[in-house]
Amino acid sequence: MKFRQTILACSIAASLAAVSGAAAASGFALIEQSASGLGNAYAGGAASAEDASTIFFNPAGMSRLQGKQIAVAVHAIKPSAKLSNNASVPAALQPTVGGTGGDAGSLAPVPNGYFAMEINPQTRFGLGINAPFGLQTEYDANWIGRFQAIKSKIQTVNLNPSLSYRVSDFMSIGAGISYQRITGDLTSAINYSAAAFTAGGAPLLGAIGGPGKEGVTTISGSDSAWGYNFGVLLNPSAQTRVGLAYRSTIQYNLTGSASFTNRPALLAAAIPDGPVSLAIKMPDTFSASVFHQLNDKWDVMADLNWTGWNVFQQLKVDRANGANLTTVQENWRNTWRVSIGANHHYNEQWTARAGLAYDQTPTSDAFHTARIPDADRTWLSLGGQYKPAKESALDFGYAHLFVNNASINQAVAGAGTLNGTYSNSVDILSAQYTRSF
Repeated sequence: MKFRQTILACSIAASLAAVSGAAAASGFALIEQSASGLGNAYAGGAASAEDASTIFFNPAGMSRLQGKQIAVAVHAIKPSAKLSNNASVPAALQPTVGGTGGDAGSLAPVPNGYFAMEINPQTRFGLGINAPFGLQTEYDANWIGRFQAIKSKIQTVNLNPSLSYRVSDFMSIGAGISYQRITGDLTSAINYSAAAFTAGGAPLLGAIGGPGKEGVTTISGSDSAWGYNFGVLLNPSAQTRVGLAYRSTIQYNLTGSASFTNRPALLAAAIPDGPVSLAIKMPDTFSASVFHQLNDKWDVMADLNWTGWNVFQQLKVDRANGANLTTVQENWRNTWRVSIGANHHYNEQWTARAGLAYDQTPTSDAFHTARIPDADRTWLSLGGQYKPAKESALDFGYAHLFVNNASINQAVAGAGTLNGTYSNSVDILSAQYTRSF
C-alpha cells in the first residue's frame, strides 16, 4: 500500500512538472529540486544528503538513507522582467509602435518527487521525477518588441532512476540515467508588410494592403532524449562530508510545426505553415560540495557549481526541406555558481536554515535577447524544517534573487531594434513533505 502511495505521489509530481516553466537559476536551468535545500541557497547540495532529493544532487548520498523514503516538493517561482525603453526603433512599415511589454515574468509551479529504498546494507535504489530546465516569458501582444518575441516557453520532465553503493565507511558512489522529455513554444509577431516589400517591392506591398500588415507566428516542438549522472560522497570524519557530482549533456532534436495567422493570400506560398526542427543541447554540470557539523547545534556548508552553457550558441529553426526559418545568435558562455549556508538546530523538531549564493549568467550584453533577458544574480535564502514525528519532516524556504540589470540592443531585419534595460528579480517560495517508513 505504501509503495502504491509512493508511485502515486511521483505520478502527481510528473503531471505537475508538465505545467512548470520559470527559470530561477542562470539561463533556463532550474536548481529548485528540493525545498530542504532552498533555505541554504542549495549550498552543500552534493554533500548534505539529508533526504531522497539527493537523487538529483548526488545519487551517492542515498547511502545515508535507511529503509524507504519519499520526498515531494513544490516551488512557486515568480520572476520579474520589465523593460525600460531607451532608443528602440520600430519595425519597418509598422505604424503601431507599442509599449514596453509589461512584466514578462509570471508565477509558475515547479514540483519534484523522489523515492529511495534500501536494497541491502550497501546498496540503495532511487527514482527522481523533476524538471531540470524551464522557461516562460510573455509580453503584451502589441509591445514594441513583438516582432522579436511575444511568448517563450520551455518545459522538461526528467525521470532519473539511480543506484548507490557504500564502498566503505569513507566512500560511497552513485550513478543514474535520465530520460528527459522537452516541449517548446515560441511565438512572435511577423511583419508581412516588410516581407512583401523585400520580396516584391512597392507593387507587392500595395497588393497585400500596404504598411501595417502583421500576424503571429507560432513554433512548437518536442523530443525525448537520454542522459546520465554520477557522484561520489566522501566522509573524511564523522562530522564532515565532501560530495562531487556530475550531470551529462542531453542532445535534443525537436520536431514540430510552424504556423502563421492573418497571412495575406499572396504570401501563402512564400511563408507556408509546415513542419520544422530545432537542435538544442542541454548543458552538463559539475558540483563540488562540503558539509560540516560544527557541533550539535550548528552545520555549515558550501558549494561550487559549474555549468557548460557554451553548448548553446544559437537558436536555429529549420523547415523540413532544409530551408532556415529563423536563426538567433545566443553565444552563451560557461558559468559558475558559488554558495554558502548554515543550519541551526533548536531542538529535535525545529531547524532554521540560511544561505547566500552568487550565480553567473551565461549571456552577455552584446547578445541579450527579449526571450531570455538574463543577468548575474545574488541569492538570499531563509528556511526551516519541522519534524512532527521521527519518520516525517516538513521543509519550507524562501529566496529572493537580486538580479543585475540587463542591457539589450537587439536588431533584427524587418523587426526593428529593441534597445533598453531590463530590471529583473525573482522570488521563490517552497514547501516539501518527507516521510520515511
